[in-house]
Amino acid sequence: MREIERITDYIRSLEPDGDPILEEIQQKALEHFVPIIRKETGALLKTLVAGVRPKAILEIGTAVGYSALLMASVMEPGCHITTIEKYEKRILDAKENFQKAGCLNQITLLEGDAGEWLGKLPEGGFDFIFMDGAKGQYIHWLPDVLKLLAPGGMLVSDNVLQDGDIIQSRFAVERRNRTIHSRMREYLFVLKHTKGLETSVVPIGDGVTISVKRR
Repeated sequence: MREIERITDYIRSLEPDGDPILEEIQQKALEHFVPIIRKETGALLKTLVAGVRPKAILEIGTAVGYSALLMASVMEPGCHITTIEKYEKRILDAKENFQKAGCLNQITLLEGDAGEWLGKLPEGGFDFIFMDGAKGQYIHWLPDVLKLLAPGGMLVSDNVLQDGDIIQSRFAVERRNRTIHSRMREYLFVLKHTKGLETSVVPIGDGVTISVKRR
């Protein structure tokens, strides 16, 4: 475990200084214990967005807007991000951060429950989807998410390894985490066994899945 931590620290040390606004948002989130994407995972997300060059991005779980702004920093001109968040305090912070970064025209924030919004969005309307909301809901959101994902599109899901708990027996996990544990295991199984979907589980950060919907 110590070796993994050393490797992670080394990977993080390679990252160049980021945009001052993003650095400020990240620092403030860490100080207030707001869960945001880990540094090495953020680097992967930016690389994937730069490589895919999507025209429309959907993010499930805005928090304070940090990951949306990471994606916006590398997306092509004309690309638009739609992001969903239900917690009022974080919505206010995210809007403020989007304004501060000058990205209000590139990002639309939908306020409310993701489960309700997903059924209202255009089928096949997104060629890149970033799943980073309530972990226990991933498996419930997946059918709608796959309808929203365009053929050839990419779905990236964060925090799928749950700090290593995912490999533990259900009974070795704290009782309060067992439902999330079992649902995440189901989510990973479905991603790997859904026809027409190619998925890789990447042990970076707290675990990421990268899924491509074959044309």
